[in-house]
Amino acid sequence: MVVSSRSLTLAEFLSLPETQPASEFVHRQILQKPMPQGEHSVLQGTLCTQVNQVAKAAKIAFAFSELRCIFGDSVVVPDVAVFRWQRIPRTELGRVANRFELPPDWAIEIFSPDQNHTKVLEKLLFCVAHGTELGWLVDARDESVLAVFPEQRVQVFRGQKRLPVLPEIMLQLSAEDVFSWLAL
Repeated sequence: MVVSSRSLTLAEFLSLPETQPASEFVHRQILQKPMPQGEHSVLQGTLCTQVNQVAKAAKIAFAFSELRCIFGDSVVVPDVAVFRWQRIPRTELGRVANRFELPPDWAIEIFSPDQNHTKVLEKLLFCVAHGTELGWLVDARDESVLAVFPEQRVQVFRGQKRLPVLPEIMLQLSAEDVFSWLAL
């Protein structure tokens, strides 16, 4: 949902109070994310857990939920943002920084019924155009995962076909696996 079409600068957007759910700033428009519901929450939490179970201990990558990423004069808040370990911004003490001023390596969006497919896909294409290696648009309605690759290449995955992940993350999932999580 577009909150404002008034033309703002990135600095002006960043000076605004944060919203709940989060607002994003893409193509100089403020877009408020929809409030997550049941399916969305299950998929988001389980995706973070699955990635972190295989990538965190080996210090390969980390999956963040609802992380504000600032890059390309925009602010995006992917449902899941996966960063390779060495790209995670750190403080002087070695802790994870609060501000991430770079695109995620892998951006995952979980489609909500009241979202516009085109806007969500545009956001993933924007991420890929600015250095994100892989994007997913997870759609529980038709049990599909749309994968977005560099050069704006898009592929649809359904059923048991193995989903693409970052090459160093040893995670084997199919769309069928992902949507089976909804049965709790």
